[in-house]
Amino acid sequence: MAAGEGGWKFRRFAVGAAYDALDPKGNITIKWDVISWTPGGYVAVVTMNNFQMYHPIMSPGWTLGWTWANKEVIWAVMGAQATNQGDCAKFRYNIPHSCEKNPEIVDLLPNTPYNQQFSNCCKDGILASRGEDPSASVSFQITVGSAGTTNRTVKLPKNFTLVAPGGGYICGAAKITRPTLFFLV
Repeated sequence: MAAGEGGWKFRRFAVGAAYDALDPKGNITIKWDVISWTPGGYVAVVTMNNFQMYHPIMSPGWTLGWTWANKEVIWAVMGAQATNQGDCAKFRYNIPHSCEKNPEIVDLLPNTPYNQQFSNCCKDGILASRGEDPSASVSFQITVGSAGTTNRTVKLPKNFTLVAPGGGYICGAAKITRPTLFFLV
């Protein structure tokens, strides 16, 4: 971790972009920022920014999916939830949120209890367009296990998918980029 410009920089290890042919100059960018390491993995903040001018994601909302590179599990999610738990039979006492090889994550409702929310979440899957709101984004926090514990041992998720009303999104490959600057309050 390195301090900088009034905030903290953390390692971002994945970014995808969802392209819509109806708005060729815009996209939805998916940032996956590792903010801390755990004994068997990491905690990340996942943020989706809508850079399309006139194409918001409306109800019933977005579904974000990917394929794990290895046998990662989702221990916890704040501000969203996995649609399926999958086969977690090998875990006897502490059961993960999801053991799916191809998890799908959805947003929570606006009236979600406060202890399940995360900053900029819980909009029922609605993501405004840039033309409506220049800072249009949604975020959730994810705790990943069985994943490696350093930038060198963690593998990028692959095959990102973004499903939303109207369809037409095509996701690019994940890639390593510069870290996001977080401001701690």
